[in-house]
Amino acid sequence: MARGLADIGAEGVLLAGAGRAILLQIADPRVGHGVADHSDFAHRPQDRLRATLTYVYAVVYGTEEQVAAVRRAVNRAHAPVRRNADEASAGYNAFDADSQLWVVATLYDTAVTVYQQVHGPLDDETADRMYADYARIGTALQLPPDKWPADRAAFAAYWDAHVATLQPDDKARKIAQDLLYPAAGPAMMRLAMPLARFLTAGLLPEHLREGFGFDWSPSQARRYGQTMRIVGRVYPRLPQRVRHWPKDYYLGQLKPGRMPHHA
Repeated sequence: MARGLADIGAEGVLLAGAGRAILLQIADPRVGHGVADHSDFAHRPQDRLRATLTYVYAVVYGTEEQVAAVRRAVNRAHAPVRRNADEASAGYNAFDADSQLWVVATLYDTAVTVYQQVHGPLDDETADRMYADYARIGTALQLPPDKWPADRAAFAAYWDAHVATLQPDDKARKIAQDLLYPAAGPAMMRLAMPLARFLTAGLLPEHLREGFGFDWSPSQARRYGQTMRIVGRVYPRLPQRVRHWPKDYYLGQLKPGRMPHHA
C-alpha cells in the first residue's frame, strides 16, 4: 500500500524546511504584507511556526475536536488580516482562496523537497497519495477543493509559474530578517539559527535566495550537499520516538487553554 501524508508528515526532519516555506509565503505580497502588518516576528519569532505546525499536525493526526479547535484559532487570527487596495498597498485578505492556496502549496512543496533530499525520491503511487492528502491542509479552512491543482503535473505548472513571479520586497525582507536573526525567543532557538539560515538558503530557488540577500558561493552549495547527504545517512536510523517528537509535542499542546497564538 502506498504511503501518504499520515506516514510521512510526522517526520521531524521536515522542519528543516520551515524557513524556506515561510520565506516563499511572504515573497508573495498578498501574504507578506498581511504578515508584516499583523504579526510581530521581531518579538515572537517562533509563534507563526508553532501555530502552523500545530494546525498541520492536528489536521493530519488529530481528533475532530482538535481539528475544530485549531480551525477556530486560525480563523480568529485571520479575521482582522485584511486591507483594501490603496496607494500604499495592493491589498490582502487572509481568507482569499488564492492566498490560502499559495500557503498550502509552499508547505507541500517544501515537505516533498526536504523528504526527497533526505530519503530519496518518492515512488509515483506514494507521491500521488501524499499530494492528494495535502489538499486537506487547505480545505480544512476555506480553500475550495477544486482550487487545489488536479494532479502533480498541474501543481508543477502552477508552482513554476507562480514562483517565477515572486520578488521579495522591503516588507518581506524585513520579516525574513526578524525571523532568521531573532533578538528574542528561547536561547536554544537562537543558537540553532545559523544552521536554519544555511538550510533555508540552500532550499530556496536561486532568484529568491538572491532576493532575500543570502550570500551563496559554490563552496556553500557543496557544503549544503554534503550536509544533506550526512542527514540522509543518519536521520533514518534514529528511533521513531525521536523522529516524531515534534508531532507528539505539538499535538500535546492541543489541550483546553493551551492553544497557541497564531502569528
